[in-house]
Amino acid sequence: MLDALTRLIGEAWDSFEHPRREEPELEADLAERLEQGLPELPGDASMVLSDAARILDESNSPSRPLYLGYIGSTGLEVGVLAEALAATYDVNLAVTARAADLIERQSLEWVSEFVGFPAAEGAFTSGGMISNLTAILVARERALPGCRHQGFAGRVGTAYCSEEAHHSIVRAVEAAGLGSDNVRAIPIGPDRRLPADALDAAIRRDLKENRVPVAVIANGGTTLTGTVDPIADVADVCEEHGVWLHVDGAYGLAAAGTKRAAPLFRGIERADSTTLDAHKWLGLQKSCSVVLIRERGLLEATFGHEESYMRRADSVRNAVERTLEYSRPLRSLKLWLAFRTYGAEAFRGWITGTLDLAEACADGIRSRDEFELMCEPSLSTVCFRHLPGSGSDLDEHNLKLAERIQRDGRVYLAAATVDGQACLRVCFVNFRTRAEDVDFALETVSELGAAL
Repeated sequence: MLDALTRLIGEAWDSFEHPRREEPELEADLAERLEQGLPELPGDASMVLSDAARILDESNSPSRPLYLGYIGSTGLEVGVLAEALAATYDVNLAVTARAADLIERQSLEWVSEFVGFPAAEGAFTSGGMISNLTAILVARERALPGCRHQGFAGRVGTAYCSEEAHHSIVRAVEAAGLGSDNVRAIPIGPDRRLPADALDAAIRRDLKENRVPVAVIANGGTTLTGTVDPIADVADVCEEHGVWLHVDGAYGLAAAGTKRAAPLFRGIERADSTTLDAHKWLGLQKSCSVVLIRERGLLEATFGHEESYMRRADSVRNAVERTLEYSRPLRSLKLWLAFRTYGAEAFRGWITGTLDLAEACADGIRSRDEFELMCEPSLSTVCFRHLPGSGSDLDEHNLKLAERIQRDGRVYLAAATVDGQACLRVCFVNFRTRAEDVDFALETVSELGAAL
């Protein structure tokens, strides 16, 4: 079975090196088996594995070079090896895991160094949602001391972000019990960034009403357009009012490790916490998210506890006393192997290369009268519209075009809405995507748009 699996993985990897002519449809025999009830008797393991591989091959995979629709993992080879090895030993990072703890600690230090954030502690989580929630829970405990035990006792906490923050921020605020009605979604400025003066005014209004500002969440690369908020200016406001500054860098923070994009993240070292999804722009498979905290001891102040079924060994704290999750796999092994195998400079080169692709895409859009660039790209995300003949509804046309492109299968991109206008959105995070693929993608959009 291991030999068969090796062959299937090798075949998949070969297919990732070249764009598909079209996405295959789920075959009838597989579709029929996927409707069957619970198996009561053993099946043929080889057939089951073969079915699994076929189903995955007929699914959308972000590892393919023309998967440009969403910000996804792009599949480093060592990630597969790390997942297999970690699953074999099945180490649990809820409790002290001895040597595995050192891998997690070293990986956190390496991520911090790569992006220029002076983390004193942190944790690997299942995704940006849990990483953001972890940071907001820490901020909540600092702003409203004792609330994890006593509740809010009549106190009302508020959180602040731009109107284009990822919805995981709102969900995290809800899960933290602060209530989404207490999220101040501040309108973006002409540069699509969070205006520091508007943020300052919002905090002052809440202070006058005896509300407690819990956290400001700055964007380290929005999902919609890749915009990075003015972190240094936002940090000035937070420091003046003593408010926790969290930078949601799930998608974009990895770019801070490059010379080209680092200036966009000026002031990141002044944030109290930040998040990064290594399963996005660092190319690793899901899930491998990181939350970093600048001050030591705050995670334990937020999550620390001791139970009779989880005693401390030799007074060494269990990892679960610093994290929200209990059973945790060794997610950091993927990143640890990747940094040691490829080196940080290779990551910088791959990220810079995708920034180049986004710039080339924007240039190609500007050069064609049939396209309209919605905004200048900040990182590797490009939003644009196809312009049909006069008399067409632009929103309806582009929404239909996105569906047509996905059905066609040569390129995978998604529809989005920028400033109330429907458009097409591409995001370059895959190290397999090449310069010629950008031209091919635009030609495909042009062809299908004209036919539509």
